[in-house]
Amino acid sequence: MASLEISAGSAKWTTLPSHRLWLLQQADALFSFFERQSLNPLGGFHDLDDLGQPLAPGAVPGRFAGRQIHVTTRMVHCFSIAHLMGHPGADVLVDHGMDFLWNGHRDTANGGYFWGVGYDGTTNDTKQAYGHAFVLLAASSAKVAGHPDADRLLTDISTILSEKFWEEAHGAVAEEFTRDWQPLDSYRGQNSNMHLTEALMAAFEATGDSTYLSMAERIADLIIRRHSAAAGWRLPEHFTAEWKLDRDYSGDPMFRPYGTTPGHSLEWARLLLQLWELGGRKHAWLPDAARNLFGQATADGWDTAKGGFYYTLEWDGSARIKDRYWWPCCEAIGAASVLNAIGGDDAYEAWYRRIWSFCATRFIDRTNGGWHAQLDDDLKPNAGPFYGKPDIYHALQACLIPLLPTSGSITRGLLQTGIRL
Repeated sequence: MASLEISAGSAKWTTLPSHRLWLLQQADALFSFFERQSLNPLGGFHDLDDLGQPLAPGAVPGRFAGRQIHVTTRMVHCFSIAHLMGHPGADVLVDHGMDFLWNGHRDTANGGYFWGVGYDGTTNDTKQAYGHAFVLLAASSAKVAGHPDADRLLTDISTILSEKFWEEAHGAVAEEFTRDWQPLDSYRGQNSNMHLTEALMAAFEATGDSTYLSMAERIADLIIRRHSAAAGWRLPEHFTAEWKLDRDYSGDPMFRPYGTTPGHSLEWARLLLQLWELGGRKHAWLPDAARNLFGQATADGWDTAKGGFYYTLEWDGSARIKDRYWWPCCEAIGAASVLNAIGGDDAYEAWYRRIWSFCATRFIDRTNGGWHAQLDDDLKPNAGPFYGKPDIYHALQACLIPLLPTSGSITRGLLQTGIRL
């Protein structure tokens, strides 16, 4: 896939007022798309179809109608950001989501938060680390935005994570439990721990409590410095209870697919740089690891002929699932922009431009709004495991991370500096 070369002396895109305005326009378009029909008057938020309407019951094969916790929490997080940006009406969606987290997802009998909540009870009553990580992120973002219930939620979720999920011997969290906190299996996963790292950093920024930062550093040390480095900077995903690599594991195609997922390496690259900044740049291995993860993921995962990142790879780096999902491109944009900002060479600027150009021409839906979630190997929109327009979180962060300082999260950057053209 050919692209224009960077001319000598040309400015970085993120320094151009015209590009920064374009990013803000894309963020505003996402807010407008998701605020139209997402709010469910019965609590929580609707999943949206390709046109931005509530996804019809039965539209997703094998899934019971139910409001899932990662949707509720991400909407709280994203519209807390919208509120900080001065987006009128964002506070209504944050209020709505915060109420449903406390009165819908929360298990008042046993503690913790249910994954899926229907209209007649739970549709999935498991307690999953992935979902609880996003509760912490939502609570932290809502606190920065000034929501009056944020401290209550932050205290509750922090206690649950510490008492039920955290395994001090390993420096990471266990994966999932039954409603009454019985372990479901011995699986341990990097994905939930990666998102918890993001949430822990947000909680540290929101509260100043260094306990959150120390936990984030321990997770990164386990998964990246030990396991990913040993695997040649490809990112192992699945582990046993003792954090031994399980190469043969294959689970949920959305959250736990077989093999490696280059999008997660790209996500970690950005998170490691944020962790390095928040920790006072004292851990020198973090930026080096970020560069190595980004380099290996782009070398293995990017289709040089057609563009886009393959969803999953075999252990030798060859493509396994060739569909292109929107979120790896979003994470690569964030990683490339931060690597470029901290003193990267022209390669990161080239990647930043290349990936945004692919997203602008392939993922952004100019006709119906929002972003297509996935493309087949011919770069045509398709479905399964994602359906409709499932998520604002990744695309929004891709639009905003390049506009803000590298020293923290989006909410911290907005609170401290705002966004300047």
